[in-house]
Amino acid sequence: MNTETRNEKINAIRENIGKVLVGKEKLTDLILTAIIAEGHILLEDVPGSGKTVMAKSLARSIDAEFSRIQFTPDLLPSDVTGLNYYNQKEGEFTFREGPVFCNILLADEINRATPRTQSALLECMEERQVTVDGVTYPLDRPFFVIATQNPVETSGTFPLPEAQLDRFLMQLSMGLPSVQEECAIMERFLTSSPLTELGSVCTAEELIELQKDYLDIRIHPMLIDYIARIVHATRTSGDCLAGVSPRGTLALLRAVRAYAMVQGRSYVVPEDIKTLAIPVLAHRLVFPSGHILDRTAERFLEGILDQTELPTEEWGK
Repeated sequence: MNTETRNEKINAIRENIGKVLVGKEKLTDLILTAIIAEGHILLEDVPGSGKTVMAKSLARSIDAEFSRIQFTPDLLPSDVTGLNYYNQKEGEFTFREGPVFCNILLADEINRATPRTQSALLECMEERQVTVDGVTYPLDRPFFVIATQNPVETSGTFPLPEAQLDRFLMQLSMGLPSVQEECAIMERFLTSSPLTELGSVCTAEELIELQKDYLDIRIHPMLIDYIARIVHATRTSGDCLAGVSPRGTLALLRAVRAYAMVQGRSYVVPEDIKTLAIPVLAHRLVFPSGHILDRTAERFLEGILDQTELPTEEWGK
């Protein structure tokens, strides 16, 4: 896909989502970055902030199979991945695919399921496959998970373990609208629901092409060194029990290249790294018990970014 076609396709998805959501252009760019980089998103915010609407708007914008799982405490791993059942007509066991066999999966309120059920997504998210009774079934590409959780209501929930959090490329928050944006939302929904009228502007095959094209985005060796120094600082600080793992380093590398493409560039600039460092790295950090306060990880990374020397170069060369 040439650069002009690529930019047109990304802009079409961005504008299509903008027909439903008001004032979420930056968030939309980050979600497009994640899906192009073949990562997954964890949306954390209070109920009613638009998490499900964002997921559905993205799914409707791409002509791909969409599935939703409402996570509850009684949900079983087989309810996610599928199971083998005895087919009396055929006289043998047959595999019935679960809702995870799709292109875009909305895992709603993921922290309400037990750790055993949460772990059913680990193999799916990391390896794009499902193993049931010793048989492995590959998932179709593209495969993208948007998981949501409510940070306020913790009664009856099971916090996601670090291993599960590490599978998400980014953790994002919808945020609440301003007065002007609130008025625009009400005006937009006065007569009809824009979501029901939304059509697709990108096919699954075109999305796969975008996922291949981002690998052509150039990143200067000095910026690779800049990423390494940021990650190393998270590991050597006494305030943090566990810094960013090599998986997190590679996640940031993938994300900044995809973000540069979303911004219409063929190369990465330092601002891309500063923009994505917190969404990609913050949820991977572990702090001492009792030290975890709201925005602790964000403030910690902001301090590292301020203290890490920013290289200067002509990045497009």
